[in-house]
Amino acid sequence: MGKFLYLHCMTDKNFFEKVYEVARLIPHGRVTSYGAIATYLGAARSARMVGWAMNNSSEKEVPAHRVVNRKGLLTGKHHFDGTNLMQQLLESEGIKVVDNQIQDFENIFWNPNDEL
Repeated sequence: MGKFLYLHCMTDKNFFEKVYEVARLIPHGRVTSYGAIATYLGAARSARMVGWAMNNSSEKEVPAHRVVNRKGLLTGKHHFDGTNLMQQLLESEGIKVVDNQIQDFENIFWNPNDEL
């Protein structure tokens, strides 16, 4: 992605707010992916932009810990305070994580395209 597009995406608060609205709907004990949110919002190729939104969501009461990559990996964990906060938050919801990988990912995956 070019620098201009990146800067444009970073300032597109309207898209970010839509991402936050979807993320707030993820049920307790379930997870979704950056790509699933992007697809739901009609921007299937914008998973990375969803990731940027999650990285900037710390003061917005968004359950960003419930958004992972398409393989169930905790790729955004370094954006959380503390060493293992993302994993701890998921585990407090009953989600098992081993080596930064969500276990039983297929069964706890929440797809907004199917659920909303």
